[in-house]
Amino acid sequence: MAEAIVELRGANIRQGNRVILEKVDLRIAPGEFVYLVGKTGAGKSSLLKTIYAALPLGGGTGTVAGMALQQLNRRTIPRLRRQLGIIFQDYNLLMDRNVEDNLRFVLAATGWRKGAAQESRIDEVLTAVGLPDRRRSMPHALSGGEQQRIAFARALLNQPKLLIADEVTGNLDPETSREMLSLMRGLATRHGAAILFATHDYSLLQQFQARVVQCADGRVENSHLDV
Repeated sequence: MAEAIVELRGANIRQGNRVILEKVDLRIAPGEFVYLVGKTGAGKSSLLKTIYAALPLGGGTGTVAGMALQQLNRRTIPRLRRQLGIIFQDYNLLMDRNVEDNLRFVLAATGWRKGAAQESRIDEVLTAVGLPDRRRSMPHALSGGEQQRIAFARALLNQPKLLIADEVTGNLDPETSREMLSLMRGLATRHGAAILFATHDYSLLQQFQARVVQCADGRVENSHLDV
């Protein structure tokens, strides 16, 4: 069996002193697509934050991209995040910089030197998300769907082993949501990245079938929901 991209065993997910989820067992294989569902406040975002080390592991054991969560520190957390692509509902684009400079900022922050390699990688990810002509556009000039595609392109820059999507279709209309999910699944499959896709839109689960993980009543259940 291939080494898991995410492996949590008996993990407790905490916010401060409060346990949000307890005894979480979760395994995500390389290239696997997994939905993460649950009501608002059920712990989805806290679980994601623990996986990308914005919250410390509150108990049990966990590895992400081969790195033990309980052993991470300020020096090693950036090494973990270079292996992840994270996409948020509100896009988190730098509104005072054009698309190219948004992408260049991430490349510089993750150790890419200026030059042809940066330029080539920017071209590759913009082409991959279908927006090669938006390189000089400012974020405010883009539609919501285009901004989300740029956020996805940014997440692809370092060829991540795992893409984490936190309610990324929440601000999009249904058709654009389906297009975005289809794009993510297709590109992740071609690049061999796993995807953990948090959503409250159960209609997406009906159209694109995959394993479903549910947060409810302080627990995480691995299942295929009857939706």
